[in-house]
Amino acid sequence: MKFKQLSPEEEKVIIYKATEKPFTGKFLNNKEKGIYTCKRCGTPLFKSEDKFDSHCGWPSFDDEIPGSIKRIPDADGKRTEIVCAKCGAHLGHVFIGEWFTEKNLRHCVNSISLDFIKK
Repeated sequence: MKFKQLSPEEEKVIIYKATEKPFTGKFLNNKEKGIYTCKRCGTPLFKSEDKFDSHCGWPSFDDEIPGSIKRIPDADGKRTEIVCAKCGAHLGHVFIGEWFTEKNLRHCVNSISLDFIKK
Protein backbone atom coordinates (compact mmCIF):
# COMPACT_ATOMS: atom_id res chain seq x y z
CA MET A 1 0.00 0.00 0.00
CA LYS A 2 1.37 3.41 -0.95
CA PHE A 3 1.01 6.21 1.61
CA LYS A 4 1.22 9.98 1.22
CA GLN A 5 4.37 11.68 2.49
CA LEU A 6 3.63 13.14 5.94
CA SER A 7 5.18 16.17 7.61
CA PRO A 8 6.84 15.59 11.03
CA GLU A 9 3.79 17.19 12.71
CA GLU A 10 1.38 14.92 10.79
CA GLU A 11 3.50 11.87 11.61
CA LYS A 12 3.40 12.72 15.32
CA VAL A 13 -0.40 12.44 15.33
CA ILE A 14 -1.11 9.91 12.56
CA ILE A 15 1.67 7.39 13.31
CA TYR A 16 2.62 8.05 16.95
CA LYS A 17 -0.92 8.83 18.20
CA ALA A 18 -0.35 12.33 19.57
CA THR A 19 -3.23 14.83 19.70
CA GLU A 20 -3.26 18.19 17.98
CA LYS A 21 -3.95 21.18 20.22
CA PRO A 22 -7.68 21.92 20.63
CA PHE A 23 -9.22 24.75 18.59
CA THR A 24 -6.25 24.82 16.17
CA GLY A 25 -7.24 22.35 13.43
CA LYS A 26 -8.05 23.61 9.95
CA PHE A 27 -11.30 21.62 9.72
CA LEU A 28 -12.78 22.56 13.10
CA ASN A 29 -15.02 25.27 11.63
CA ASN A 30 -15.29 23.94 8.07
CA LYS A 31 -18.93 24.15 6.93
CA GLU A 32 -18.39 23.19 3.26
CA LYS A 33 -20.08 20.15 1.74
CA GLY A 34 -17.89 17.20 0.86
CA ILE A 35 -16.06 14.13 2.13
CA TYR A 36 -13.34 13.92 4.78
CA THR A 37 -10.65 11.42 3.86
CA CYS A 38 -7.67 9.82 5.59
CA LYS A 39 -4.61 12.08 5.25
CA ARG A 40 -2.32 9.03 4.98
CA CYS A 41 -4.10 6.80 2.42
CA GLY A 42 -7.03 8.81 1.03
CA THR A 43 -9.82 6.49 2.21
CA PRO A 44 -13.20 8.30 2.57
CA LEU A 45 -14.05 8.41 6.29
CA PHE A 46 -16.77 10.97 7.07
CA LYS A 47 -19.45 12.93 5.18
CA SER A 48 -19.81 16.66 5.84
CA GLU A 49 -23.51 16.20 6.68
CA ASP A 50 -22.48 14.10 9.71
CA LYS A 51 -20.23 16.85 11.11
CA PHE A 52 -21.54 18.89 14.05
CA ASP A 53 -20.23 21.49 16.48
CA SER A 54 -19.57 19.81 19.82
CA HIS A 55 -17.50 22.75 21.19
CA CYS A 56 -14.78 20.27 22.20
CA GLY A 57 -11.99 21.80 20.08
CA TRP A 58 -11.79 19.14 17.37
CA PRO A 59 -13.99 18.26 14.40
CA SER A 60 -16.85 15.99 15.51
CA PHE A 61 -18.94 13.57 13.47
CA ASP A 62 -21.93 11.51 14.61
CA ASP A 63 -21.51 8.91 11.88
CA GLU A 64 -18.80 7.34 9.72
CA ILE A 65 -18.74 5.95 6.22
CA PRO A 66 -19.49 2.21 6.74
CA GLY A 67 -16.35 0.08 6.97
CA SER A 68 -13.95 3.05 7.09
CA ILE A 69 -13.19 3.20 10.81
CA LYS A 70 -11.73 0.63 13.19
CA ARG A 71 -12.28 0.97 16.95
CA ILE A 72 -9.53 -0.04 19.38
CA PRO A 73 -9.55 0.11 23.20
CA ASP A 74 -7.23 3.01 24.13
CA ALA A 75 -4.10 2.41 26.18
CA ASP A 76 -5.62 4.56 28.96
CA GLY A 77 -8.31 1.88 29.46
CA LYS A 78 -11.11 4.46 29.38
CA ARG A 79 -11.47 5.68 25.83
CA THR A 80 -11.88 4.05 22.42
CA GLU A 81 -9.38 5.04 19.75
CA ILE A 82 -10.49 5.32 16.13
CA VAL A 83 -8.13 4.55 13.24
CA CYS A 84 -8.49 4.32 9.48
CA ALA A 85 -9.60 0.75 8.76
CA LYS A 86 -7.45 0.65 5.61
CA CYS A 87 -4.06 1.97 6.82
CA GLY A 88 -4.31 2.21 10.63
CA ALA A 89 -3.77 5.99 10.77
CA HIS A 90 -4.69 7.45 14.17
CA LEU A 91 -7.75 9.68 13.81
CA GLY A 92 -8.87 10.38 17.38
CA HIS A 93 -11.44 8.83 19.71
CA VAL A 94 -15.12 7.92 19.70
CA PHE A 95 -17.51 8.69 22.56
CA ILE A 96 -20.99 7.29 23.20
CA GLY A 97 -23.61 8.59 25.63
CA GLU A 98 -23.06 12.36 25.47
CA TRP A 99 -26.30 13.08 23.56
CA PHE A 100 -24.89 15.88 21.40
CA THR A 101 -27.00 14.47 18.54
CA GLU A 102 -29.82 11.95 18.18
CA LYS A 103 -27.28 9.30 17.14
CA ASN A 104 -25.62 9.71 20.58
CA LEU A 105 -22.17 9.24 19.02
CA ARG A 106 -19.18 11.59 18.70
CA HIS A 107 -16.12 10.82 16.61
CA CYS A 108 -13.62 13.38 17.92
CA VAL A 109 -11.05 13.69 15.12
CA ASN A 110 -7.73 15.48 14.69
CA SER A 111 -7.93 17.81 11.65
CA ILE A 112 -4.32 16.93 10.87
CA SER A 113 -5.39 13.31 10.26
CA LEU A 114 -7.83 14.40 7.54
CA ASP A 115 -8.01 15.77 4.02
CA PHE A 116 -11.18 17.22 2.54
CA ILE A 117 -12.69 16.76 -0.91
CA LYS A 118 -15.16 19.55 -1.62
CA LYS A 119 -18.40 18.61 -3.43
